[in-house]
Amino acid sequence: MATETQATTPTEDAVRAALATVNDPEIHRPITDLGMVKSIAIAPDGTVDVGIYLTVSGCPLRETITANVTEAVQRVPGAASVRVELDVMSDEQRRELATSLRGGKAEREIPFAQPGSLTRVYCVASGKGGVGKSSVTVNLAASMAADGLKVGVVDADIYGHSVPRMLGADGQPTQVEDMIMPPSAQGVKVISIGMFTPGNSPVVWRGPMLHRALQQFLADVYWGDLDVLLLDLPPGTGDIAISVAQLIPNAEILVVTTPQQAAAEVAERAGSIAVQTHQKIAGVIENMSGMPCPHCDEMVDVFGTGGGKQVAEGLTRTTGTDVPVLGGIPIDLRLREGGDAGKPVVLSDPDSPAGAALRDVAGKLGARERGLAGMSLGLTPSNKF
Repeated sequence: MATETQATTPTEDAVRAALATVNDPEIHRPITDLGMVKSIAIAPDGTVDVGIYLTVSGCPLRETITANVTEAVQRVPGAASVRVELDVMSDEQRRELATSLRGGKAEREIPFAQPGSLTRVYCVASGKGGVGKSSVTVNLAASMAADGLKVGVVDADIYGHSVPRMLGADGQPTQVEDMIMPPSAQGVKVISIGMFTPGNSPVVWRGPMLHRALQQFLADVYWGDLDVLLLDLPPGTGDIAISVAQLIPNAEILVVTTPQQAAAEVAERAGSIAVQTHQKIAGVIENMSGMPCPHCDEMVDVFGTGGGKQVAEGLTRTTGTDVPVLGGIPIDLRLREGGDAGKPVVLSDPDSPAGAALRDVAGKLGARERGLAGMSLGLTPSNKF
């Protein structure tokens, strides 16, 4: 009987291998790699006791971690039952974790501004408010995430933050030492000043505070290895647009406009900031470009026509480089409903006119390779040839 019990009792190696399949829901890395496994004890009757360190006391995802650990260990052959005991990391353990997540560097730095970064950074800009810039940002992010890319969104519209609601992100950031773990929604990591202000309180800050807030969102938030980072900028060419150019000089600009000529003129002016900041303009997106008639499906040009083309041509002349029109997004009631409900239309109704158009633009941006353009390869010319 003792031999039979010994043969069916799970080993510690088997339990640890099972725990290696459990990812921290915020950091998205195995808990075994993060030093979160405190202890493993296996009783002769197959009962497995697992001690888990939480990064912070009162972790909002403690129940998720407990459930995931329990489920993983229960799959180990011979595990009769699983008991999970939660503890909290010490200050020293949290410091070690933060340093590990930064790649062994204790100092803060913006990973997307480093020479080795392969993350594509897009700043979604507009000349004026009300053109649907945030709706476009959220849907592009959700679409790219649905296609398998690792995507993050910074709600840099400090005064008019709306990305969390539109993306359905109701979670709160978790702080580990001086590092912030962003919540996720629709497969997208997101951070917004609205997550740090009570209720619907306004943000009344001047330029230096805005710059510092943006710097914290980029340097102090643990984003992981992103394929794409989108920044939803405030309208115009103010402090935030200038700060972004300073903090992430390799970021590209996406200009959102409507077909209306007045809006196009302002959008062209906003895009022209790229000349002064030496940034590349990835393209122009024309939002609200006509509304399908509910009776005959003919497009009704509610806001006129040609605004996106006008902006692209104007920016092409100004910058001396080709600036394409990436797509036109028709007026669609489902786009607005999705934003209010926190379910982007590219997910809730991907084949709708707006959903299809947004997915097409996201496909163009997401298909671009994570290239080495502009990066130093550390090569020295040789005279031996």
